[in-house]
Amino acid sequence: MQKKYEEVVAWIRGELREGRLKQGDKLPSENTLQVRFGVSRQTIRKALSVLEEEQIVRSVRGSGTYIEIGKQKRQRSMRIAVMTTYVDVYIFPLIVKEIERVLSDEGYFLQLAVSNNAIEKERMILKDFIRERSIDGLIAETTKSGIPNPNLKLYKELERMGVPILFINSFYPELDIAHVSLNDRAAGRMVTQHLLDCGHINIAGIFKADDGQGHQRYAGYVDALMDADIKVKGKQVVWIDSDEIAEMRDDCSRILKRIKGCTACVCYNDEVANKLVGICMDQGIRIPDDLSIVGIDNSDLSRFCEIPFTSADNPVQELGKIAAEMMLDKIQGIGDIETVELMPDLVMRNSVKVITHI
Repeated sequence: MQKKYEEVVAWIRGELREGRLKQGDKLPSENTLQVRFGVSRQTIRKALSVLEEEQIVRSVRGSGTYIEIGKQKRQRSMRIAVMTTYVDVYIFPLIVKEIERVLSDEGYFLQLAVSNNAIEKERMILKDFIRERSIDGLIAETTKSGIPNPNLKLYKELERMGVPILFINSFYPELDIAHVSLNDRAAGRMVTQHLLDCGHINIAGIFKADDGQGHQRYAGYVDALMDADIKVKGKQVVWIDSDEIAEMRDDCSRILKRIKGCTACVCYNDEVANKLVGICMDQGIRIPDDLSIVGIDNSDLSRFCEIPFTSADNPVQELGKIAAEMMLDKIQGIGDIETVELMPDLVMRNSVKVITHI
């Protein structure tokens, strides 16, 4: 008498013979197969295990089981790719250095790739990873995650190949892939609340439009204002994209027009805050007497700016450490990998005028 798991195996083989399943196709979920055959999950897993041993299917953790006839398991290269938008500026060196330290301690090499926050460059890098099949895992910073991205199917292809992926700093909401980042909404709320606590009511904001972090930090800004029963005024919010940050001084008239009448401004990050400090100094706007400024990330820019400014700390070294450890766990199949969002701390400097004492 044919065993239950053998019925499942026979059905899948039959589907292959009839052409209803072909190379690369994803099998129905375990739950669907359980219902179809009226068997337990253990029986389904036994059937899939038999087919995997015969090199007919391959299971991808967190993704599903795929038809991959005759494909051998790839030997580990002991190489983990880290793809960031930038590498030698701002907070990125500290993140990369910490990831490399953890990976190196476990005998892995770091393969660094830089997208320059360009979707086409990200696409080229991902295609190289797929073609070369030389990495054991990918820690990736998203590219312009606030707008539609045509490269998501390449991430799915890497997952289908068995390459574990982890996002840092932000994530693509369309993909079910864990990420490690600052809790950006909490950071936006924290710096805005600090301004409210200091007595500011008319609070402007400058946020990045083309990445998810900008949207989340704006959401935190809105949360704090609404909780204080303060109307969110769209005319007091400036939206900029990645390319426009470098040109903020050239666009100072638009920015100053939007924040006119405000006593304080929440900046998307320290880079934006640093640029705003420069604009204010050029225009004779005194900080904090005329305008209070806060940033996010607590980078070197916040400490060594001509006017050091208050910022929400982004624990980037901890972020790098956790990301590397999570990737190692994913490669080794240790437990379920879940998203980690780190809470910020407020680092106060002399860029905020106290209208009413905290």
